Amino acid sequence: MKGVALGALLFMAALFAVSFAFQQEVPALAYLRAAGEGGMVGALADWFAVTALFRHPLGIPIPHTAIIPSRKDEIGRTLGEFVETEFLRGDVVRTKLVETPIAARLGEWLGTPVHAERVAAEASVMASSVLQALSDDDVRDVIEELAREHLIAPEWGPPLGEWLQRIVDAGAHRGAVDLAADSIAAWLAANHRAFTGLVSRRLPSWVPSVAHRLVDDTVYNEAVKFVGAVQRDPRHPARLAIDGYLERLASNLQHDPATIGRFEDAKLAVFDSPRVRELAAEAWATAKAGLLRSLADPESGLRRRAVAALVEVGERMTTDPALQRRVDSWVTDAAVFLVDRYRHDIASIITDTVERWDPAETTEKIELMVGRDLQYIRLNGTIVGALAGVAIFTVAHALLG
Repeated sequence: MKGVALGALLFMAALFAVSFAFQQEVPALAYLRAAGEGGMVGALADWFAVTALFRHPLGIPIPHTAIIPSRKDEIGRTLGEFVETEFLRGDVVRTKLVETPIAARLGEWLGTPVHAERVAAEASVMASSVLQALSDDDVRDVIEELAREHLIAPEWGPPLGEWLQRIVDAGAHRGAVDLAADSIAAWLAANHRAFTGLVSRRLPSWVPSVAHRLVDDTVYNEAVKFVGAVQRDPRHPARLAIDGYLERLASNLQHDPATIGRFEDAKLAVFDSPRVRELAAEAWATAKAGLLRSLADPESGLRRRAVAALVEVGERMTTDPALQRRVDSWVTDAAVFLVDRYRHDIASIITDTVERWDPAETTEKIELMVGRDLQYIRLNGTIVGALAGVAIFTVAHALLG
């Protein structure tokens, strides 16, 4: 386009030269000379105007030329302020978002299994990166600290006693007693031989062998009858004894300092410092390895459930008007809040970016972006100048003639 505009200027110059040289022989060429003069003036004027935007014409530092490179930072600031005041306004953003069915479009896209799998895959990659970036020692220390603060440091006795008291009051423990009695009865029925010699081997050697078998059978039969009685009788003394023991234990765990102290000593003996640290490390290592495996495997239960959940959410957002309104409202309110609070910081991206640009590079980028239109200005100036020159010459010649 620069070549075309320059060609038009050269054509006007050639037209002027030819018509000027022969206008004495051919008076009508005076009109072409006027067109050539006007076209050259228009072309040169627009060339100067266009060139002055990007550089000094002919390298001469004429005032108010090379506007873009010399005022690059000011242009960036002005552009940033324009974007901030005209586009990054809460009312503008809200109007646009209210007119856009965000939830419906998102739900339609997310409801497609391929898209849901893509979201799950990207989220899995991000989660895996976060897990791998975490320091195992730091996580272990956090888990250990949390365990000590929330699990080991508080007393276990009173809350455990209160929990046990509620179980006893509700009779929920009777199911466990029934299960124990049934299990013992089943074991006795299947292990009669286990009683052979259980008591008789402690009898004197002079006792007849028949008495040995009688004693063992008697013990076995009594055990069977005792367990059977416990199974049949909800008010059996053994059951009542268990109820009483659990009631006393629940009360002592809540109110007896000695019982509470013994329980806390036992707890601290089990969960000493090395053991807690070891448990924290084992818990983190197990959880991390399991999560990494599940996140990396597209067919894992975690990934499949994530995809199914995303598809379900997408379908709901597509068909549930109430959910659509809530999601649209959340997104709109969040966007307006972010724009109102951070619009200056967002607009400063333009200002800071332009400030970092090299002036020559900036000039070249802008010239390449809008250069064709600017060269059309030069071309139009040449044509308009030629027409204006002819018109002026014609009017002047008519008035003076």
